[in-house]
Amino acid sequence: MSPRGSTQRQRPRTLPATQRGIALLVAILLVALGTMLAAAIAYENAMTARRGAATYAFDESLLVQQGAEALAAFGLREVWRSDQQYTYANQGWAKPVGPLEVVPGVMLEASLEDLQGRFNLNNLVNEDGTPDATEVTAFQQLLAMLGLEPSWAGYMVDWIDRDITPSVPYGAEDSVYMGQNPPYRTPNRYITSASELLALPGFGRTRYLQLAPYVTALPWGQHLNICTASGVVLDAFLGHGDFSSDPQGLEQNRQSAPGCFPKMSDYQAAFSNTNPQAWANVQKEIQINSHYFRLTSYITIGSSEFNLYSLLYQDGQNGGAVRPILRSYTAD
Repeated sequence: MSPRGSTQRQRPRTLPATQRGIALLVAILLVALGTMLAAAIAYENAMTARRGAATYAFDESLLVQQGAEALAAFGLREVWRSDQQYTYANQGWAKPVGPLEVVPGVMLEASLEDLQGRFNLNNLVNEDGTPDATEVTAFQQLLAMLGLEPSWAGYMVDWIDRDITPSVPYGAEDSVYMGQNPPYRTPNRYITSASELLALPGFGRTRYLQLAPYVTALPWGQHLNICTASGVVLDAFLGHGDFSSDPQGLEQNRQSAPGCFPKMSDYQAAFSNTNPQAWANVQKEIQINSHYFRLTSYITIGSSEFNLYSLLYQDGQNGGAVRPILRSYTAD
């Protein structure tokens, strides 16, 4: 007879196949969950570090931009002290700076542009709200020279002037803009950016890109500096293609001239040959010096790039002091 208990069945030492499969599945899920948590934590840490680095680079770019502004201000003051009557490119302020390594890993390229070498859109309307006939005519001729419809001058006048009556035959006031999607109203005040041209119904990006290099939005009464204006803008006031017909020749003459080119007498002579009656009005809209400049700063910090723009004002009555009055991340 077998010993007591020898007939009892022993418990199996291994789990059934079904239980082993469940255990393996749980283990896989735990590993997957742990991997997902680890990846999420690593991603958050990486993004936090990235945001921190971007914020630091952004702050650093602003400091570099302020340094560029100080450098530009110093140069403009020195030019003003040597010649308070004229502003022209050969004085040295228009020479680009850089690429310059400010500190290890930080590069700066900067350039100055005389914004009074552009057509000032705010001069289309006088302080009393009435259109300035000389400026409107010049703007119409500027548009035509660029292959754009002169009728946009009327739209721009209505965008700025104080009344709500559309210009005839071309213009638009609230009755037109309220029909846009979405609807909006005319500001009926001076503009702060040339990009407001894009708000004109149907003007569009293509026309804006054609016109943008030749226009600006400065305070009313800041007239065109003929010493720095492009040939197209000079001819817009002149009424025919004299300077714009040979832009390279204009640039060569400016580089070789000891001072301003064209001089006021040369510009007047161009009117005398074609339209002497217009000179009396045009001479009130032009000058030979400038107070508003745009500093363009291209800053590279590691793999990050920043384009920064500063509108600088030079006070002609306070020792030529220069101060920034507007900073932005787009040109207009």
